[in-house]
Order: sequence, then C-alpha cells, then structure tokens
Amino acid sequence: MRKRAAALCGAAVVVAGTFTAVPAGASTPQTAQTVRAAKPTWKECGTTDYPTLQCASLKVPLDHANPQGKQITLALSRVPHTAKKYQGPLLVNPGGPGGSGLTLAGFVASSLPKAVAAQYDVIGFDPRGVGASKPALDCKPGYFNPVRPDSVPSTPAIEKANLSRAKSFAAACGKKYASLLPYIDTISAVRDMDSIRRALGAKKINYFGYSYGTYLGAVYGKLYPDRVRRLVLDSIVDPTGVWYDDNLAQDYAFNDRHRAFMAWVAKYDATYKLGTDPEKIEAKWYAMRAALAKKPADGKVGASELEDTFIPGGYYNGYWPYLAEAFAAYVNDKNADPLVEAYDNFAAVDASGDNGYSIYTSVQCRDASWPRDWNQWRKDNWAVYEQAPFMAWNNAWYNAPCAFWPTHSKKPVNVANGKLPPVLLFQATDDAATPYQGGATVHRLLARSSLVVEQGGGNHGITLSGNACLDKYLAAYLTDGTVPRGGGEADAVCQALPDPEPLASKAASTSSRGSALHGMLGFRG
Repeated sequence: MRKRAAALCGAAVVVAGTFTAVPAGASTPQTAQTVRAAKPTWKECGTTDYPTLQCASLKVPLDHANPQGKQITLALSRVPHTAKKYQGPLLVNPGGPGGSGLTLAGFVASSLPKAVAAQYDVIGFDPRGVGASKPALDCKPGYFNPVRPDSVPSTPAIEKANLSRAKSFAAACGKKYASLLPYIDTISAVRDMDSIRRALGAKKINYFGYSYGTYLGAVYGKLYPDRVRRLVLDSIVDPTGVWYDDNLAQDYAFNDRHRAFMAWVAKYDATYKLGTDPEKIEAKWYAMRAALAKKPADGKVGASELEDTFIPGGYYNGYWPYLAEAFAAYVNDKNADPLVEAYDNFAAVDASGDNGYSIYTSVQCRDASWPRDWNQWRKDNWAVYEQAPFMAWNNAWYNAPCAFWPTHSKKPVNVANGKLPPVLLFQATDDAATPYQGGATVHRLLARSSLVVEQGGGNHGITLSGNACLDKYLAAYLTDGTVPRGGGEADAVCQALPDPEPLASKAASTSSRGSALHGMLGFRG
C-alpha cells in the first residue's frame, strides 16, 4: 500500500475492530446508471514494446451520487481482441493507489499466452486523479526532494521537522483540491470502473489486479457482484486492516525481507566481501545509514533516502544484485557513486511520483479512519521500530499526512462475498508489501475463491513474472474459468523461482518479464 514513482504498491494483517459492512449508500450503486456512458473513441497510441496499444478517454461524474454534475476524465488504454472467441473486456490495475494502468494493458496482453490474450480486450486505465486522467492531482511538487530529515525521530527537533512536512503536505492538498478530495477514494474509483464497463457495452467485466488493485477488485465485486465474470487478485491486500493496521503489519514483513537480503549478501561473500554473518552485515548496513545521516552522499542520499533506495529490494529480489554492489562499494571502497546511481534508479521521485503520492494519500486517508492523535502514532511506531527498524519510521512518515488530512474518513468496505463466481487468488508466502495473511483472509471472505500460493516467494506481483507454475493456473482460469480446488488453506502450491545471482555471474540476469512488471507496479502500493 505504499508506493513510489510508478505504482504497485499497498499493505496487511491486524483485524480492525471497527471493520464494518458496506458503507451507507455504497450498497445501492445504481444512481449513475441513469446516465448513458459515451462509447470510447479509440486511437492508435502504440509503443515500441506494445505496438497494438490504443487509447481513449471517458467522462465520468466527479460525484456518482450527482451524475449530472461536474465531470472528470479517465484515460483508458486497450489491446483489442483478435480471436473469434471473445470473452469480453479484461480490466487491469497495477495498484497504488495512484498507479497508472495504461501500459499495464500492453504488458498483460503481451505476457499472457497469445491464444488467451487474443480472446479479451485488455483494458488499462488511469484511475481518477492519476496520470493522464484529468484533473491529475499534484499536491506539493518536490515533496520528496532530498535531503529530508532523518526518518527516525531520535530527537524532538527531528520529529518536529518531519511533522511539519506531513502537516504541510496535507494542508497543501486541502488548499489546492478542496472540491476534489471528498471524491478521491476507492468506492468512487470502483464506480468509475462500472462506468467503463457500461461505456464498453459489456454486461460483465473480467478483472485482474495487483496489490492495492486487489482491494479495488474486491470492492467492485462487493458493490457489483452480478457484473463480475472473472476476477484475478495477485498479491493481496488484507481488507480487514485498511489502512493504518495494514501499514504497521507491512513494517514487520519488510524487515524480514531486508534480513533475507542480508542473508543473500552473506551467501556471496566472495563477490561482495561484506562477510558471511548476516547479522554482522546488517550491522554494517545500519552503520552506513548512520554515516549518511551525518554526511549525505553527493549531497542527496541521506538516511531517509538510503531507506528509499533499499525498500524496492523488498518488493523484488531482482534488484538485490544492484543494491548489494552499491552497499559493498560504499562500505569497502568508500565509493558512494553506485549508491547515488541506485537512488536515482530506484528511489528518486519524478513528476509522476508526485502525482502517485498525492493520490496514494488522498485515497488512503479518505478510505478509512486514521488516528488523529499523533501520540498514538508515536507509541505504535516506536513499538514497531523496536522489533522491525528497517522501514518502520520511513513508512510512518510516508503515511503521516493522514493524521492531518482535511477530509473526513469513510468506513472500510466489508468485502465478504458469497455472490461472486469462482475467484482466483495468488499470494507469495514471504511477500513484504502485502503479507501472506492478506491472501489467506480474502480466501476466507470470498466464497468459491481458490488460493494459489508461491511457497518461499518474496516478490510482490508474482504472476507473469517467469513462474510457469503460477502462470499455468492464470491461463487456465482466463481460458475457461477453471480454478484449482484443494483440501487445505491453499488450493495449489507453486515453488518460488531461485533468488538471483550476483551480476558478475554468467547466470546473473533478472527476468525481463519480472523487471518490466515491477517497474510498472512501482513501490508502496
């Protein structure tokens, strides 16, 4: 549920005691249906990677309860079907909230078996406020410009500086987008999806979502169960913890994943020369952090930026060789250049990242209640930090604007559902961004769902990334609705792919499919 620069991202575990049924007004989402949606006009917008991609736009109500009121514009993309057997539109979403889905349509269409993809119009879209959709939110450009205060509030002055930043971001959003923020939320985005369905002339949709996109899909299924034909959820948000508890749970999982990276570095001591003891290597990483807090590398990679640089390794182990090289160069050779390069590649937030973060906060702060008393945040995050220091405070400040958000919060949607057709779920056991419990919980909440588990997998977004076992189940489901049925918590189990090897090795190469997908999914979402 956190995200950076591009978009998948989200996150997971504690059951919220205030979790409720569908909010008032959400259970009867028929109001906008009285307005006929205009049919999209598709134009060629193909790229070198996705030459058959087409683009269009669609106007939808800002407030679906007032369909004749102010309209906003959604950006759409499509890879059209080519087979005689047509199975309808397949809407895809990369997560976030705040992720652009336009190029994801091309990726999914080119990554599925050709015979399967040919049967669908694969539809990407930028959710309201995102990317090419209009208006696109950008609350405070340059909010993540380096060097930020140290994320760990070890002194009152550091805490005050971070609090000031969070308050200023929330205030900037409220001042700039006062008329929009009450309508930037998951339920509004779900109603937009149904507007897309109607504009496409489809009675039902097929849907494939990653990370936060799994929550988006589950909420669509709750509000419109009779309009779902097939539903695929990959790397699953725990809907019982949105969003405060989910983020706390995420911190523990990212800490575990960071330690797995330390163990991987220890395995290749011959390459990185950082030692063979993961705990001692981890101590060197925190020593590097302390040094950068005092003297940022190249004047831009301080302690907080170092965390930003290594957090992507928790999403995708294909980044580990690059991060390990940067780590080793700094520690062994006093050379910060690879570290700065890694920051520029993995962590630096460009203009689209500012937009993505603006939507991320707008949706999460509006979707569900957050503590408004900073003392609660302080207590909870110091408790997490004692056990899981890697991302605890970085994540806290990432979400801190929600403590001061200028709109009231809605109640989360209870996605429990017995009205859907068979649903296919994918979850890795060691996923940090959306911990395993999310997949297990949604499996219980969605009757007739099937859960495919990647045993030992730690990446976020696991289908169409090179694991043939997982992709076999995905292709079968999209072909004819077949789902695996097992006797335990998981209906099917696939073994994770091996971890990468160092770049110097002949075998060292990240999956092009995996790196393409994770570049689209981005971080924190």
